[in-house]
Amino acid sequence: MAKDAEKSTWKDTIWNPSTREFCGRTASSWGLILLFYLVFYIFLAGMFCLTMYVMLQTLDDHKPTWQDRLSTPGMMIRPRGDTMEINTHNTESWDMYIKTLDNFLSSYNNSLQAEKNDKCPPDQYFIQADSGDVKNNPKRSCQFNRSLLQECSGLDDHTYGYQAGKPCIIIKLNRVIGMLPGKDGKAPFVTCGAKRYKVGKDEWKEDSDKIGEVAYYPENGAFNLMYYPYYGKKAQVNYSQPLVAIKFLNITLNEDINIECRIISNNIPPGSERDKFAGKVSFKLRINTKQ
Repeated sequence: MAKDAEKSTWKDTIWNPSTREFCGRTASSWGLILLFYLVFYIFLAGMFCLTMYVMLQTLDDHKPTWQDRLSTPGMMIRPRGDTMEINTHNTESWDMYIKTLDNFLSSYNNSLQAEKNDKCPPDQYFIQADSGDVKNNPKRSCQFNRSLLQECSGLDDHTYGYQAGKPCIIIKLNRVIGMLPGKDGKAPFVTCGAKRYKVGKDEWKEDSDKIGEVAYYPENGAFNLMYYPYYGKKAQVNYSQPLVAIKFLNITLNEDINIECRIISNNIPPGSERDKFAGKVSFKLRINTKQ
């Protein structure tokens, strides 16, 4: 009898036929609680959608409303890599660098630039202001012709100097919307030299005597002001970043050379030593001539 009573009590917790309750609630009680949660979650979804809608009204499709960035933009090199080692007698050691530069510079071909972009007056900002709430979009962009890189353009020397042991490195400054990187008509420029590196506990060294002569293209390694300001990818769809090429003319051979390139500007602060990408880029270069 006791077992039958326990079995009946267990079943009644699921379904009680006398009170017509399922899991302790009647049909009307279940209906009310389900209605409450339905209304509650519809209210939460509505609040979320309203919040998202209000937030999206504050955003601009072409320019970020808020910009939280470093005051000093980063620099990048092509070909990429912290260490570049080539052998003038082994085409496989530099063939991948040639292909990288060919692909990277293909969008800078003179014919393509003339088709997409404008020939702008140099040494002044190319400002394209909006007219109140009327957006001046899409904004035009200035031509950066591959031929400006001269001996590092790959047009006359398809090996970019790698076969002759006089390699070219392409440098670009990271894009920052609205940045005006120079004042009083003075454009920022790139300078490359020896990088100090640690050789002992308290001993530092640099390879100043091993770098030799460095050529810059365009002249003086400058980023002309006409390529600024940058208005963003959506507003300025055909924008071509200005480039600077450096060519090592008589670097010491068969040795590792530590090199650092920096951006110099009268209104861009020097990068912090804690951030190795802010306003500078460093790499190790080795040119072997032994088979």
